[in-house]
Amino acid sequence: MNGNGIERLGRIQLRVFDFEKSVDYYTNVLGLDITARDENRVYLKAWDEWDHHSVILEKSDRAGVDHVAFKVTNNDVLDTLEKKIGDFGCTMERVSNKDRIGEGQAIRTTLPTGHKIEFYHDIEYVGVPTGTLNPHPWPEGQRGISPHRLDHCLLSGDDIVSTKRLFKDVLGFVETEKVVTVDGESLIATWLTTTMTGHDIALIKGPEAKIHHVGFFLDNWYDILRASDILSRYEIEIDVTPTRHGITRGQTIYFFDPSGNRNEVYTGGYAVYSDFPTITWTEDKLGQGIFYHRRQLNEAFTAVFS
Repeated sequence: MNGNGIERLGRIQLRVFDFEKSVDYYTNVLGLDITARDENRVYLKAWDEWDHHSVILEKSDRAGVDHVAFKVTNNDVLDTLEKKIGDFGCTMERVSNKDRIGEGQAIRTTLPTGHKIEFYHDIEYVGVPTGTLNPHPWPEGQRGISPHRLDHCLLSGDDIVSTKRLFKDVLGFVETEKVVTVDGESLIATWLTTTMTGHDIALIKGPEAKIHHVGFFLDNWYDILRASDILSRYEIEIDVTPTRHGITRGQTIYFFDPSGNRNEVYTGGYAVYSDFPTITWTEDKLGQGIFYHRRQLNEAFTAVFS
């Protein structure tokens, strides 16, 4: 469902302040593979991703998100998006292909919520360990939770109305679900997709230019339970034990990396087509929408951003 030329959420760059401990966590607990590193960054990918990296860890004195980036179908799309986003009122800039390992040129802008977002096409192709000829369903030697891929992220900020308008009206995303006040007058959160999944990016009204979590995809509910066992074995702080979302219908567990960035592993959900109607939740049912079984939010889940 990429008639807009935007294929998927391609990468996210996270800031981490305990660098080596974070690298150990993302490789041995979460189970990503290192594809490159330099003095201040480590580049990682999940085993089922074909491109050079989907996650960049950046050495920093604080946690949080540096930028998120979407892959597009070809470089001509970058020129089109540069004009369309500029006409919307956002300042655009070009990012050199020498800025990061394995990447080509990108365009960058800042969302009304304060987040930096990039679009790119060229990135080094490295393939997957199962290959393309008579492949087995999974590779040998997996470590930790070992998700298939980067799936989505949830960002927070004040002006989510304008940001949603940019994604829907300019970039052609489908709004799959939203949360509004009981009177329907104000938007609290929105889930948006450019693929056939329930969301590639979500926005919630909250602290400016922050991230609530980054989500990775697992194959099934059993893998979610296994992830919980692995997290407990390594004494990783779990925010929310395995449960189901009402919003997106996904099955999930939330936990924190060593710097306090919240991670999620996620499975399930529904297929999305271009004519998918937006599902609406009211604020008084938000607890059930987020945690369908308990039907209430915990304090940390709504208060902790990085």
